[in-house]
Amino acid sequence: MADHYEVLGVERDASSEDIKKAYRRLARQLHPDVNPGADAAERFKAVTHAYDVLSDPRQRQEYDMGGRGGGPDLGFGFGDIFETFFGGAGRGGPKSRRERGQDALLRVEIELEDVIFGTHRDLEIDTAVLCDVCQGSCCQPGTGLATCDICHGTGQIQRAVRSLLGNVMTSTPCTVCRGYGTVIPHPCQNCAGQGRLRARTTVPVDIPAGVETGLRLQLAGFGEVGPAGGPNGDLYLEIKVLHHDTFSRAGDDLLATLEVQMADAVMGTEVTLDALDGPVDIEIRPGVQSADVLTIPGRGITRLRGTGRGDLKVGVQVVTPAKLDGTERELLRKWMAHRRPKPPQFAHFQQGMFAKLRDRFLGG
Repeated sequence: MADHYEVLGVERDASSEDIKKAYRRLARQLHPDVNPGADAAERFKAVTHAYDVLSDPRQRQEYDMGGRGGGPDLGFGFGDIFETFFGGAGRGGPKSRRERGQDALLRVEIELEDVIFGTHRDLEIDTAVLCDVCQGSCCQPGTGLATCDICHGTGQIQRAVRSLLGNVMTSTPCTVCRGYGTVIPHPCQNCAGQGRLRARTTVPVDIPAGVETGLRLQLAGFGEVGPAGGPNGDLYLEIKVLHHDTFSRAGDDLLATLEVQMADAVMGTEVTLDALDGPVDIEIRPGVQSADVLTIPGRGITRLRGTGRGDLKVGVQVVTPAKLDGTERELLRKWMAHRRPKPPQFAHFQQGMFAKLRDRFLGG
């Protein structure tokens, strides 16, 4: 194949502008519309191809370093040559049979009350564990690995390949030992020569307080053991907090709704109720309104990062009796006559109140 620089008639250190001028000059001479001869047509193709290569900085650099430069595929380019001389598996010798095990992901469901102070779980998982017979050697007890007769322990097979620079030697992984340099004459019968096997095991886990749905906890070294007894991967726990019928969560706070009878709302009262972490005393002041929020400090979720706990926030819902007997109705009528309350009417718009009512209607 003719040299691209010779085809264009320029020196190897020619500038991009010189290459462009040379191509235009030759293209005008050899274009089929000007010179219809067959020889001119072939030269025009060669000139065009040479210009395509040398006008592109990347292709020109590859061509100057002995690459194909967009020319015919010889089956061995500069990248292959570079890999042969400077890269490839031959750099580090045979590869190790011991590899790191894969990570594992396990989803764990916990109750909302477990989130307050944290909880302990003993998790049963199916994973790869170290073979208790060969202890990761992959060989039947009393035997060992043998040097591969094909690659003589190098893990590589060398062969000569014809290239632009002549015959060069390339290295490829040995197909007999798969690049390990050794073979297993007598594989362990317990693990089939893998150095590990599947088993069910128990992993003790302390789940910290303050976790939430979607959070992932990393347990380093509790994943699968690697081939040939390689180091364990990691185990990741993805948390899902189950729904609770009474309490919900907003950040580090616990939320609940308290139904208050109309009489208690008017007169006020005190009540002791069971929260997630034990009894809680709640004081209802006289005149409490629906959508008011009572805050009990320090009875929420323990903070995952930091100290202390959030609050328990109780939204009040005043319950109006739907049915009254004669005595109750008469007493209420007398009370209304004494109080002479205003009839129902629209109040001035209050953004906060509207938001509370909206959230109540939408179940927020």
